[in-house]
Amino acid sequence: MYTKKIKENLDCGILVAAKAFGGKWKLCILDAIKRGMVRPADICRYISDASPRVLEMQLAELLFFGVIEKCAEDVYPKKTEYKITLLGESILPILTQIDNWGTAHSKFIKERHKELEESEST
Repeated sequence: MYTKKIKENLDCGILVAAKAFGGKWKLCILDAIKRGMVRPADICRYISDASPRVLEMQLAELLFFGVIEKCAEDVYPKKTEYKITLLGESILPILTQIDNWGTAHSKFIKERHKELEESEST
């Protein structure tokens, strides 16, 4: 079994938050669930740039940390839904602020990103 050579410092609040919410799609998953996309297929359609396997892995991590919970009904076909826990709801105001910041600075970030891509291709 793999063991990390450097012990993680989980005494730092930023590192703890990054552990729970870090990952390319976790905040997008939370946003999707908040907007009512609670079934796995709906989440995959909402976040079409991510593969279903990656979304599945990130959903599993959010479940593990107690940010979301999985509700599965024993019917045919099986019906699985996700909902945000109280712990997960505590990040939603911050998620809204991140969304507002991204919207406000979108043009600048897109321009810089384009410049970065151009410099890397030369």
